[in-house]
Amino acid sequence: MALKRTNVYADDNDLALIKDAAARLGVSAAEIIREGIHRIALAHRVWDEPFVSDEETFDLGGPVTGGDIRAAVSEGYEARERRNGGHAA
Repeated sequence: MALKRTNVYADDNDLALIKDAAARLGVSAAEIIREGIHRIALAHRVWDEPFVSDEETFDLGGPVTGGDIRAAVSEGYEARERRNGGHAA
């Protein structure tokens, strides 16, 4: 990915949070900022076509229970904890 330099003004409190997170995760503050920019860019992207039409459905293999949802969330949380070494990202 080609990077281009730009200047951004940020609140002192936000910069402190970014620097703390970078130190905890062992990455540069610039990497945290790039990730934030990427996530916001994707969150505000407008697609030319809808991902799913009103007529389409998904077969989830049967009813999804509350236990299924709890298990999936727990597994995702544990995977993130392993990835981040026990530190919140």
